[in-house]
Amino acid sequence: MWSLSMNKNNQTWFDDFYLQGFANIEDYSLGLFFIFLFTYLLTLSGNMIIVLVVCLHLHLHTPMYFFITNLSLLEIWYISTTVPKLLDILVTHDKRVSFHLCFTQLYMFHGLGMTECALLAVMSFDRYMAICNPLRYNSIMNGRRCRLLALLCWTYGFTAATIPLSLTIRLPFCGLRHIDHYFCDLAPLLSLACINTSINITVNGCVIGFATMFNFIIIIIMYINIIYAIGKMRSNTGRIRAFSTCSSHITVVMLIYSTAFSVYASPKGLHSVNHDKIIALVYTIFTPLLNPIIYSLRNKEVKKALKRILTQTYKKA
Repeated sequence: MWSLSMNKNNQTWFDDFYLQGFANIEDYSLGLFFIFLFTYLLTLSGNMIIVLVVCLHLHLHTPMYFFITNLSLLEIWYISTTVPKLLDILVTHDKRVSFHLCFTQLYMFHGLGMTECALLAVMSFDRYMAICNPLRYNSIMNGRRCRLLALLCWTYGFTAATIPLSLTIRLPFCGLRHIDHYFCDLAPLLSLACINTSINITVNGCVIGFATMFNFIIIIIMYINIIYAIGKMRSNTGRIRAFSTCSSHITVVMLIYSTAFSVYASPKGLHSVNHDKIIALVYTIFTPLLNPIIYSLRNKEVKKALKRILTQTYKKA
């Protein structure tokens, strides 16, 4: 009898979840499928092109492009965490997601998000060293130290993500397991719990808040020093060159943090659930698409390297 009861409880505990997605616009699911599929493929190809261009050209083997490559690889992984399941929902209308897949998605989403915040902070430090301490730049930002910094970012992000994962996966979920989102995000999952989750919300808020705000403060401090150093430059050419090396990074930081703050830092109840879903689309789908555009179209060195690859490919053909 006890064995049957235990098996029943285990079956209930590991029941599937159901992603509601965009329930109000299901009539447009086919059109949305092609839009998101095109965006997904474009994002994958754009970020892969950046990785290949940097790897194939020795003059791009610098700390700045090393971190850009890491960011591109992260974006490929990041968009692949949420979009394939969203495409599956739009085509098959099968909104079911298994217990283990749901929490894997939750872990990957937050691990990659916190890794990205740390990586953006390291990239701002790299720009600070290049502009404010150019004579010691090559000795400080050598290949070994860059690899170590990148490894620390990835380790930090995925280690920190284990805290919200371990706290959430232990919760008992009762009733209908309908997640009012298109992926397994933290807040919609917590809303399904049978017990009071105030401790979980507080701890998760501290972990995610520290991961984002600590790195954001580092970025602000680095750019205050960069702006001060640029202001002291006598040459207008030097100022323009310094600003151009930072403009792409600043644009990406503004895109990522503005959308993240609008969802996670705004008071609860200020925005509707649909509003949060639309904002989530920006930082889960469209920001990874814009990264290669920002770093390639506004970067002369990347464009030159890409032209060389295309020219060589054309000659061989």
